[in-house]
Amino acid sequence: MFGLSKLFGPKTDFSQLLEEGAVIIDVRTAGEYADGHIKGSKNISLDKIQASLATIKKLNKPVITCCRSGARSAMAVRFLKGAGVEAYNGGPWTALQNALQ
Repeated sequence: MFGLSKLFGPKTDFSQLLEEGAVIIDVRTAGEYADGHIKGSKNISLDKIQASLATIKKLNKPVITCCRSGARSAMAVRFLKGAGVEAYNGGPWTALQNALQ
């Protein structure tokens, strides 16, 4: 049996990315974000990512996306990478928050 890292690739060091200036974008709805979020994260819901692309590109920084389960953040990463943005899927916001502590 092989390890998960072989299946999913090496683990991303989100703390290191933040130290290097990355921005966390929470792609949940405004209501979900209001119920709890990572301090300092930006809320751009998945349905507004495409319309916000120019603003995201102007940040000129890597992006870490998160959501409730990791599915929407994965969709956002696929779109952002396709548009030339350095993007990483942080998965569920609570798991990302715990990883950053």
